[in-house]
Amino acid sequence: MQWRKTGGVLLLAGALLALSGPGAAGAGDAATLWTRTSAQANSAAPTPSEGPDPIDFAVVVDQSASLADKDLALETEAAALLSQGEISERSRATVIGFGSSEKPGQSPVNVVCPPTVADAAGRQSLSDCVPKLTRRDAARMGPGTDFPAAIRQAVSRLTEGGRTTTPKVVFLLTDGKLDVGDSPEYGPDKAIRQSNGEKRLAEELARARAASVQIWPLGFGGEIDRAALTAMAEGGYRGSCADVPGAIPRMRVVDDAAGIDKALQETFAAARCARIAHGTVGKPPADLAVTIPPIATDGSLTVGKHDPKVRVTYYDPSGRKVPTQGEFDGSTFEVSGQDGPVEALRVKNPMPGRWRVHIEAPEGHRDREVAVRAIWQGRLRSEVTLDPASPRGGEETVVEVRMQTRRGVVITDPTQLAGVGVSAVLSGPGFEPVTVRLADDGQAPDRRAGDVRFTGRVTIPATATGDLELVTNMAAPGITSDRRPLHTRKSEGTPVVTAGLTVDRATVHPGATVRGTLDVANDDSVPHRLRLALKDQTPGADLTLSPATVTAEAGRTTRYDFSVTVGRGTPVGELGGQIVVLDAADGDRTLDTTFLDVRVEAPPTWWDRWWGAVVAGAAVLLLAAAFTVVRFRDRRRRKDLTGVRLELLRDGQVLSTLGIRKNQSPGGEYPFTIEEARGAAPTLRRARGASSAHRLRRSGGGELLLRPRGGREFSIRPGVPAGLDDFELVAVDGRRPHRGTDSVRTSGSGGRERTGTGSGTGGSGRERTGASGRTGGSGGLRDRFRRGSSTPGADARGTDRRRERATTDRDRSGDRSTDRDPARDRRRTGRPDSGGGAEQPRGSTRSSDF
Repeated sequence: MQWRKTGGVLLLAGALLALSGPGAAGAGDAATLWTRTSAQANSAAPTPSEGPDPIDFAVVVDQSASLADKDLALETEAAALLSQGEISERSRATVIGFGSSEKPGQSPVNVVCPPTVADAAGRQSLSDCVPKLTRRDAARMGPGTDFPAAIRQAVSRLTEGGRTTTPKVVFLLTDGKLDVGDSPEYGPDKAIRQSNGEKRLAEELARARAASVQIWPLGFGGEIDRAALTAMAEGGYRGSCADVPGAIPRMRVVDDAAGIDKALQETFAAARCARIAHGTVGKPPADLAVTIPPIATDGSLTVGKHDPKVRVTYYDPSGRKVPTQGEFDGSTFEVSGQDGPVEALRVKNPMPGRWRVHIEAPEGHRDREVAVRAIWQGRLRSEVTLDPASPRGGEETVVEVRMQTRRGVVITDPTQLAGVGVSAVLSGPGFEPVTVRLADDGQAPDRRAGDVRFTGRVTIPATATGDLELVTNMAAPGITSDRRPLHTRKSEGTPVVTAGLTVDRATVHPGATVRGTLDVANDDSVPHRLRLALKDQTPGADLTLSPATVTAEAGRTTRYDFSVTVGRGTPVGELGGQIVVLDAADGDRTLDTTFLDVRVEAPPTWWDRWWGAVVAGAAVLLLAAAFTVVRFRDRRRRKDLTGVRLELLRDGQVLSTLGIRKNQSPGGEYPFTIEEARGAAPTLRRARGASSAHRLRRSGGGELLLRPRGGREFSIRPGVPAGLDDFELVAVDGRRPHRGTDSVRTSGSGGRERTGTGSGTGGSGRERTGASGRTGGSGGLRDRFRRGSSTPGADARGTDRRRERATTDRDRSGDRSTDRDPARDRRRTGRPDSGGGAEQPRGSTRSSDF
């Protein structure tokens, strides 16, 4: 066997001891310290209803030399998880290393950490003494494995101090089997020594059973004697902390030391009726998480850091950083192990939900994975009602129980109590205790399955002579009840006053009122004053009962209305508590009780009240905005001049063209000029902000409007020439065809014929309109498009229609013709100012057209 393995087992045991108490001392001071810490614990311990039940436990660690260094370190950290994670500050622990005694001066056991109370100071002391497991002295301890001596020492330490009602547990860690072949105290030779060792082990297990000490063996490695470990688990006390599966001692084996921390915590939780919640794992820096359920009332968050350089910060489910010591929002916090490989935050009344654990570490200390777990227990308060509240001997009574946490959270989710067993024990003078099974299965007398109200029937023994006491017991993994008794008294004869309470089931906001009724039958000859009262209220609840008293008139049955006002300071959630009616004339005898079945919700905010109107208004605004955007974009699209081509003509000849490209007509307007450089043909140019430019724009309705420089704006038709200075301007809209625009087609004779409103009509060459340009004569523009032939009759009819359109165009263009210079028109047309002229037949030509 190797020395290193022995030291590792000792370190693991010391960590387990750290789980339980303050003050480290030497082995020789064990008995003295046990007495001192016991007295301190008894004097300062809270009442049982204020915290989880304590346990006294010993961690017994095999210090054999077969342990490798890495296994020793893992054992140490696993033991530290227990020492730092114990949830009761009233628990006590001791750590014992064991080997064998093979020569004078050696002892098979070494009390490394004496019995210590697991309060804040005690947990730190346990952390300090656990490393002593590695300081094994070969001169004082042999290399064997003496199980009988180890168990004897553990039982002796656990039975000292007089705490007979506290559960006592031994956690034994080993990687081997019984080996006392070299221990002279067991006999003269090796074979006899092994046989005597087995007999001595059976005797020590019987002694443990008689002292109600459980044995939980945990083995690891490939040389474990499973049969021996099973015999140790079954040979000790077989009682448990609760009547639930998994709470009875059993052995457990893991493949190697790598899994011992998880196995040891789970074993410890099972032995003390707690639960383990496994969280996440990560390397620093990281955010880890672990969930604490609503039913938990006490817990510890354990962080396996491995490296003391890792720093930990804790955040509650609301995202708030919590203190490491002291109180915060109804919870009490206490951290330990910050300078060790394992750190834990003990929390009383933890906020339920997902807790965040942030880990940081300096460079060079970030290579190890950190794991977070939570060990927790739910110690629930029971609320009990009896119907009738003061039963007579031989009368059947219905018992109804519901549960709430110490924070006042009423348990309403049946999944949180899955697998729970609930019972009640009725006791009193004149009869033996009676156990009542309670169920939430919907079978009578239970009113509804799954409402987390456990109901049962019990018949009051006829021999009962006075006061009655009812205590509720709850058994489930991680759940216990506070076992607070309900006191009532047996009624003698038929009561002269009976009453029944009914309270509305309601969901209200702070400041609201809950209604109820009280039905009273008074068969007495005198009035009785009845008193209404509240009991077992949720902590922080601000409730007012009105009226507080009523008078039951003699010989009458009366119904009274009452109300419970929920104060504005009442916390949200399910309200715990009961309403009770007492007969003040009969020594405050309880006539009836009922649960307060009210859920308080936060008052509606401005958003809660008006969100519908706000959403509807926002929807209308969005629709209006969308409609406006669509209209605006459509208007911009319709006003856009992209694709329009401008043609500058004189005497029917195209002098210049200018196309309007994308983004050149902001706002639907395009400025342009006519450049007439000496010796060069006139040219259309885009003007960039020139105030003296001509402007073409499109209206929202799609109409083209031309504003000459310094002139009035008038409408033009696409493809129809319009006069501009000494020229004619044609706007050809390439985006879409327009009604009234000229069409150009090839005639049968190979010429081109133009029809429509844009062609000239006969008559005087002086006649012009703003829309149609030149009218009459043999104007060059007309001849430019009309090179085909037509019949005189058709031409005459076409001329009449063109004249009508020209008149309409002239009317639409307003005074434009009066603004023009007749002489300039004559110069441009090359015609004399005659009163008229014969119309050129279609198909005829003039020499000036060529």
